[in-house]
Amino acid sequence: MSDQSPAANQLANASGFSTPSATATATATATATETIADTKTNGSPPPRQLRLRQRDLLKIYAWYRVAMSLVLLGLFISGISRGSVGTLFPALYLNTAISYSILNIAWLMFLYPSRFRTSPRRIGSILGCDILAFLLLIQASGGLDSGIGYLLLTTCAVGSLLLDRRMSAFLAAIASMAIIGQQVLNTFNERADTQDIVSAGSLGILLFTCVTALQYLSTHIQLANEKAEQQRRQAARLQRLTQQIVAQMRTGVMVLNASGEPELINRAARQLLGPKQLQDSGLEGDLLMHLAELRHQPGITSGIVQGDPGSEIRASVTALSGDTSDSSLVFLEDNRKLTQQAQQLKLASLGRLTGSIAHEVRNPLSAINHAAELLAESESISGEDRQLTEIIGRHSQRVNQIIENVMQLSRRQAPQTAMHDLRQWAATFLEEYQRETNHQHQVTLTSPDTPVHARFDPNQMAQVATNLCNNAVRHSHQALGRSVAEVVIRFNPSRECAQLDFIDLGDGVTEEHKDKIFEPFFTTAATGAGLGLYIARELCESNRANLYYCRDPKNRSCFRIDFASTEQIF
Repeated sequence: MSDQSPAANQLANASGFSTPSATATATATATATETIADTKTNGSPPPRQLRLRQRDLLKIYAWYRVAMSLVLLGLFISGISRGSVGTLFPALYLNTAISYSILNIAWLMFLYPSRFRTSPRRIGSILGCDILAFLLLIQASGGLDSGIGYLLLTTCAVGSLLLDRRMSAFLAAIASMAIIGQQVLNTFNERADTQDIVSAGSLGILLFTCVTALQYLSTHIQLANEKAEQQRRQAARLQRLTQQIVAQMRTGVMVLNASGEPELINRAARQLLGPKQLQDSGLEGDLLMHLAELRHQPGITSGIVQGDPGSEIRASVTALSGDTSDSSLVFLEDNRKLTQQAQQLKLASLGRLTGSIAHEVRNPLSAINHAAELLAESESISGEDRQLTEIIGRHSQRVNQIIENVMQLSRRQAPQTAMHDLRQWAATFLEEYQRETNHQHQVTLTSPDTPVHARFDPNQMAQVATNLCNNAVRHSHQALGRSVAEVVIRFNPSRECAQLDFIDLGDGVTEEHKDKIFEPFFTTAATGAGLGLYIARELCESNRANLYYCRDPKNRSCFRIDFASTEQIF
């Protein structure tokens, strides 16, 4: 598969296919989820918990403290900075440096297992320990000339980033007052002069300036991060919604790269195309060629392609906007829906017309049929006239049945669909069907050992199954003289749908009639209104199922129902 475009990657995320950008998006989403989860740790309010970036800063600072304490201890022990550190009270410096190193190592070992999750109170305590340690080291080194005082800048800067505004200002104030007080005390003890007090005041001002500047920057960075976090969460939510919508929609969606190879195909597209059109290396050659023609011909964006047996697909091709890889977006829809919609409009108008004139038609029709029956009972009519009365009665019943069928279409209710195991439903239906026909028809059921689930209205599907069973046993009787049929249940993994076959042993439908058998009022029989298969398909469509004619693997005549995937919701 070639490299995927950004637009294709977005659609891949929506369809549940894994791409490099989809993986990166998932990683960012996981990071955002982790950050949100951290704000709820231990049930504390979100502002009092460290965020992910703050934990990273705390981790860096913990390692910095260990390294700095070891450096300060190493400088004294090695004698490299002799005359700079530990000059006034060497024992105090050594003991403080050792204790500070041990404390920092212990603090690092304490935070590491918990991935540096801790409370602001503990951070404030450890920063206070840093200030105390640096004050002792400054005192042991004879004052601010040692340069150790400037390490307080790092401590106060980290406090301004990890703690709230008041706590960080409090630490800066404590550090400033402590360093000034220390120098005042040293002046009284004649260990320092007034210049050291000025230096201490300058350091205090520098501490407050540093904290104020970092707080200002931190506030703006935090607001920007919160906005970015909110946008990331919204993008992740929209991604999940889009993924569910595209994965469950009945319209097939494909993305083709510049060479015409499919970069992704959703479930509905796989069901429409079928396994014969989808190969391991991509699309079947004729289909790929037809889509390429639609893609490059100016002014033509849609056309008819052949999919799985029994399906005719309208493919609409459009270029992905903002995509530099010249990828195309292809929408696939069952073309029969357009024809069926036109037929539905026609039948709806016919149904309304029939409903309005049913009373006027039925009354004279009933009178004609009754008169024919009375005439047939007369002893004075001849045999030829009696045959004419039978023709009148038979055709009167046929006209009445046509009116009933059309009115049934106009009165059809919305389906009450639910999830059913096709095996159990079919077994119950066949028991009732055999009982209603007095076991004159031999209909066998073949089903797998595992459940096959499908969503449909059992009452409407029973009407469809009755029609198809009657059709199957009638054609088997015409061919063999036996009223036999077979009902087969299976799950088609390539199309991810349940299938219900009604198989007969007749001659099957001729090629010239295959495109007409589902049209209203079309029939090859001497009797019948030609609405049975049309009504069956309409009921299947209202249950999001697909009824079509095909040949089974044994080349027997078969009417097959493909149910929609149980995961599709519209």
